[in-house]
Amino acid sequence: MADNSSGDLVDELAGLDFSAVSPEEFARIVKGLSAKQLGEVMHGELRSRVLREVFGRMKQQFRPEAAGQLQALIRWKITGESDEIFETEISAGACRVGEGRSEAEPRTTLIMGDTEFLKLVSGNGNPVTMFMMRKLKVAGDVGLASGLTRYFDIPKA
Repeated sequence: MADNSSGDLVDELAGLDFSAVSPEEFARIVKGLSAKQLGEVMHGELRSRVLREVFGRMKQQFRPEAAGQLQALIRWKITGESDEIFETEISAGACRVGEGRSEAEPRTTLIMGDTEFLKLVSGNGNPVTMFMMRKLKVAGDVGLASGLTRYFDIPKA
């Protein structure tokens, strides 16, 4: 897919039924695209579809045995053509995901661009490296943020 021109790539991805794409396949798609291509894909309706699908899958990829008794609200701020806010609430061995900003105070807030977000959730980016390079910003509980990946099955490409 990486050899396609950007217009063809956007068209191809726009035609994908993301609900039929496995997490591993999604990770391979992200791994095969350059940062520039990822940025070009993340516009308009396609961006909204991708973000909703990724956050929608978090409930299925949640590992309650790893979270134990953790109670935390994690706010995700994805920057790009617009700022999109999602929240992940981990409580009582369950994970709930909501779109938009609630009135609740998050324990940690993660702020990153579209490209970094896609790399992070597809297992193609190292959160520590992203943080050190200031491509991932954390407000609040940095310890919680640094351990988030262990609470979810992150696909590997």
